[in-house]
Amino acid sequence: MSLLPTKPATGDLEPDKGADPTADAAKPSRSQIKREHLALQDLAEQLLALPCRLLEGLSLSEATWVAIHETARIKDQRALRRHYKRIANCLARENTEPLQALLAQREAQARAATARQHELERWRERLIDEGDAALAELIAAYPESDRQQLRSLVRAARRDADRGRPEAPRRLFRHLRELLGASAAKD
Repeated sequence: MSLLPTKPATGDLEPDKGADPTADAAKPSRSQIKREHLALQDLAEQLLALPCRLLEGLSLSEATWVAIHETARIKDQRALRRHYKRIANCLARENTEPLQALLAQREAQARAATARQHELERWRERLIDEGDAALAELIAAYPESDRQQLRSLVRAARRDADRGRPEAPRRLFRHLRELLGASAAKD
């Protein structure tokens, strides 16, 4: 007599009559589980890119904090990949919504800062290229600006731009940043 299990007869392969057919449909597929775990690994990488002072407000488990602090000691890239997986496993047992909200907020702030930077660059280029017409538009848009100082900065920036020197355009850019920053603070 053999202790190994025997093969079921072909007639025994029918599904149980009492089993719930929707149970398998509710269970996520392997591919879905892999996608979710990869998303958690990406979240772990983004988490480790943040400064610790931002993470202190989040309620993470002790195991997650230990894993986060151990990351600083790891230098090998393969070990770091494994460690991201470990942190992803820790995050899988936690509520990641506050962390995702924090990351979304940081991303929105970065996009806003980039848009502001581009706006400043556009104003500087317009002031250098178009001169008084762009200056009149800027003063109309920002009435608290000092017309005489702006005109002086624009003249110097045009002169230095023609010579290939970056000093005066930088001064104009800094002044525009202060002007638009003060205007944004008032709003």
